[in-house]
Amino acid sequence: MQSYLIVGAILLVIIALLATNKKLVETIKNIFKIEDLRKRLGYTVLLILIYRLGCYVVIPGINPNLLGEGSALANQMESNGLVGLLNVFSGGAFANAAIFALGVMPYITASIIIQLLGMMVPAVQKMMKEGESGRRKMNQWTRLLTIGVLLLQGPTYVANLYHQVPQAFVYGNSFGFTAYATVILIAGTMFIMWLGEKITDKGIGNGVSLIIMIGIVARLPHALLAELSARLNTSTGSMIMIIIELVLLFLVFMATIAVVQAVRKVPVQYAKRIIGNKQYGGVRQYIPLKMNAANVMPIIFAQALMFIPMLFANVAPKFAGAFADMTGWWYNITLAVLVILFTFFYTAIIINPQQMADDMKRNGGFIPGVKPGKATVTYIDNILTRITLPGSIFLAIVAILPALAMKFLGVQQAFAYFYGGTSLLIMVGVVLDTLQQIESHLLNRHYDGLMKTGRIQGRH
Repeated sequence: MQSYLIVGAILLVIIALLATNKKLVETIKNIFKIEDLRKRLGYTVLLILIYRLGCYVVIPGINPNLLGEGSALANQMESNGLVGLLNVFSGGAFANAAIFALGVMPYITASIIIQLLGMMVPAVQKMMKEGESGRRKMNQWTRLLTIGVLLLQGPTYVANLYHQVPQAFVYGNSFGFTAYATVILIAGTMFIMWLGEKITDKGIGNGVSLIIMIGIVARLPHALLAELSARLNTSTGSMIMIIIELVLLFLVFMATIAVVQAVRKVPVQYAKRIIGNKQYGGVRQYIPLKMNAANVMPIIFAQALMFIPMLFANVAPKFAGAFADMTGWWYNITLAVLVILFTFFYTAIIINPQQMADDMKRNGGFIPGVKPGKATVTYIDNILTRITLPGSIFLAIVAILPALAMKFLGVQQAFAYFYGGTSLLIMVGVVLDTLQQIESHLLNRHYDGLMKTGRIQGRH
């Protein structure tokens, strides 16, 4: 009861602070004055509610009363950080044995595979450059590959569930039930993908990313209550530690936002051209090179590789156990190194200095003080290396922050996920992207944006 009162007090303080901000209240009123924006927000909220309801619809044939706290499945998620992370991404549907248990992670996996194929297979590279038609083909391939991934993950999920809580299977775990449950899980994930596409088309923000973020945020109240309960119900717990944890969480969020939005502007001067009676060019523009151009992808790649040791659990249990412990040194050192390597790798893939130099030369542009051609390529490449190094180190720190919070602060695992890793970066990235789209709608209709003195990328 005391935990609920504290959470309620925190929420009241936040609401009071927002209510006293007249600028913010006026902006919210402006949002509802714009019919198109109002409809998009309403449509987005409706589809998100449908998604959240689906996270509690249990697969028929499984008794949900045997899946709560204290069950073997709940204990597995507490002891195995990677399984607990999957539950966070699914918004709790994984632990509920819901029809949305696998979430959109199979789709993310398929998207990563397609991107890697685009880097290595010339035919796929050519298709990516075909414009809208190529994009439609790639989306179709991604959907088909998602079904293939689900055909592997579905039976694996059912087998793991049966291994942990066999008594929850009302009719047993026959081949027929596994096939039937797998079909339901495939349909659930494909339905979530459809919801995401509809949000992207008719709502606000990137649908799939927004669904992932909502699933993560949905676990925050439960994680915060668990942390409050653990702190207040133990002899060593105190309100001071809770305040310290919340302050540190706030500082981590601020630092992440700063790094996500940090850019290095490279000046580009365009030569004057006179066509007819009009003059073109002669202006200076900037190429924004982001410090964190790879975004969350390096952490996703690295964490995907961290699942590999689990495949050797029967052959080398000590080796697999060392990498299953999120707070272990071997796990975190390996994860940090992989994140740094993947940051450089992914940045090199998505940013091509040679192509940028060729485009500038073709359009009559040049970087002041740098010769066009090879010198420009070297200049851009050096800047990328200099800004990617601190960005990669920051990503590595973010990746291991949950483990550090558990190890040195004694934070509960569920709450520690919000201190870093993919959860933190996805939340920050999606919120900034959604705010940017709302900002654009407001500015296009001559209203003030969400923040008068902000650095949202949509503001001009």
